[in-house]
Amino acid sequence: MQEQNLITEGFNLMLLGMGFVFTFLTVLVIATTLMSKIINRFFPQAAPTPSSAARPAAGHVAQGQQPEVIAAISAALRLHRQRR
Repeated sequence: MQEQNLITEGFNLMLLGMGFVFTFLTVLVIATTLMSKIINRFFPQAAPTPSSAARPAAGHVAQGQQPEVIAAISAALRLHRQRR
């Protein structure tokens, strides 16, 4: 008789704990979604416009990069693509 009562109390405690966790996570998702909508409404981000100035031309060496490093990376990529 005592074991049945103990199992029932454990089951009730488990359901209560899982209920609290489920409720908290639901409230957290709702709050996060609401905050995101509020931020997007009052502080909208401008859509990025693609421009040719954003991408360096092919073969262009970025300032501060050593040609040996670029050659090693290019060789490694070429070798990797050949193995495929």
